[in-house]
Amino acid sequence: MFVSTVLPAFAAESDTVSDVAAYVYKTVASPQVGSVGGEWAVLGLARGGADIPSEYYADYYANVEAYVKECKGVLHTKKYTEYSRVILALTAIGKDPSNVAGYDLIAPLGDFDKTVWQGVNGAIFALIALDSGDYESDLRERYVDYILQKQLADGGFALSGESADADVTAMALQALAKYKNNAAVKTAIEKALLCLSEMQNASGGFSISGEETAESAAQVTVALCELGISLDDTRFVKNGNTVLDNLMTYYVNGEGFRHTHSGGTNQMATEQCFYALVAAERLASGKNSLYCMSDAANLVGDAAGLAGKHADVNVKPIVAVKTFADIKGHKNQSAIEALASRKIINGKSDTSFEPSATMTRAEFATIVVNALGLPRQSKAVFADVTGGDWYYSYINTAYAYGIIKGVSDTEFNPGGTITREEAAVMVARAAKLCGMDTDYTAYEARNILAGFSDYVKASEWAYSSLAFCYDKGVLDDSAMSIQPKAAVTRGEIAQMLYNMLSLAKLL
Repeated sequence: MFVSTVLPAFAAESDTVSDVAAYVYKTVASPQVGSVGGEWAVLGLARGGADIPSEYYADYYANVEAYVKECKGVLHTKKYTEYSRVILALTAIGKDPSNVAGYDLIAPLGDFDKTVWQGVNGAIFALIALDSGDYESDLRERYVDYILQKQLADGGFALSGESADADVTAMALQALAKYKNNAAVKTAIEKALLCLSEMQNASGGFSISGEETAESAAQVTVALCELGISLDDTRFVKNGNTVLDNLMTYYVNGEGFRHTHSGGTNQMATEQCFYALVAAERLASGKNSLYCMSDAANLVGDAAGLAGKHADVNVKPIVAVKTFADIKGHKNQSAIEALASRKIINGKSDTSFEPSATMTRAEFATIVVNALGLPRQSKAVFADVTGGDWYYSYINTAYAYGIIKGVSDTEFNPGGTITREEAAVMVARAAKLCGMDTDYTAYEARNILAGFSDYVKASEWAYSSLAFCYDKGVLDDSAMSIQPKAAVTRGEIAQMLYNMLSLAKLL
């Protein structure tokens, strides 16, 4: 089940990690979203390299998707550690937490005040989660500062009170480990390590309210491993016992770990001790630490979108459910809400979309680039699109990927109103990037368009794209006419893009 480097501290029990992995796999047969029987079990199995079927991780991911859909992306209104825990598990199995069933689970950690509502615990796990996959955030420094501000006079950390708690101190060290080269952080880490060393019992373990627990030993083990500190460092050897020696005293062969020495085995203790053993194994074998997951592979193996899509095309997740007062009951309401919730398209104001208004060529190029999640390009192309224009990078990006062309070799006419045939051409080019077959012969195009009374008014360069859009349902083929030169409305544009993205399996 598990190939492990033999750790010096329990060389006589070299099968321990394999045994615990097998036990966790058996007892957590269908992992759910939860602090027990969920993310910590998945984290340990994935980071430990357990030889289990990919269907196990696929099952977990499907359960996460179902849960996220049911709660509409809101894992908890108060406890943002829920997001952090799920992010860690998803990162460990190589899945993108910024797009789960269309929801961005990283985005909530961008709300500092709500994240730290739980106190230092919220900041600790937010930082660990963000750093696990090096996810984009401008709050890292604030989270680090917040943690440092919570350091107690004795050098440790606690959820409340003035005396250090071994578990919380260890978790704070786990979060700060990546920043140990920062002078202020380095000083804080040294104080916290000294505090932990002084708290360590002669048994090598740590106590909560006067009683030693397996979880305390597990968290300290992970902290030392994240910091790259040997588990037999003299600061953490008491009476000849290391923290890992102590951890193993809670182990019951084939049954997992006890919470305390006096009780039976406990699932929460087992899962925490398991990933602590994985952390120790990774340190001993020179691998990335438990929470440094740049080496994580996709253990599920699926991917969004069509097989032939361009590598730079990405799914845009739901950031926050969005609607507008003036689209209630509108025929394009669902499409507008879907795109606005993914920040693909904006309203004219926070409450107004103006679905019947027209759109400029620059605006349309912008939302197509947003819809495909394309990386921004900055190479100048058109004389009438300059660096000071808000749409500068969007138009250059759309051009670089072949979505747009100019009205001439040097002009784009960004302020021009986009017509239905122009929109159809741009959408068809975007669809091709998404892996769709958009090429229609002249005969095929005319055969499809002939049912419209005014198809001959369309430009020949738009025939194939219009045929694609009507044939695939991107444009509504129940209309009697195309009106190719007419300005297309904002509501119609939202519907076109929504239809195309749905066909491309990007929603």
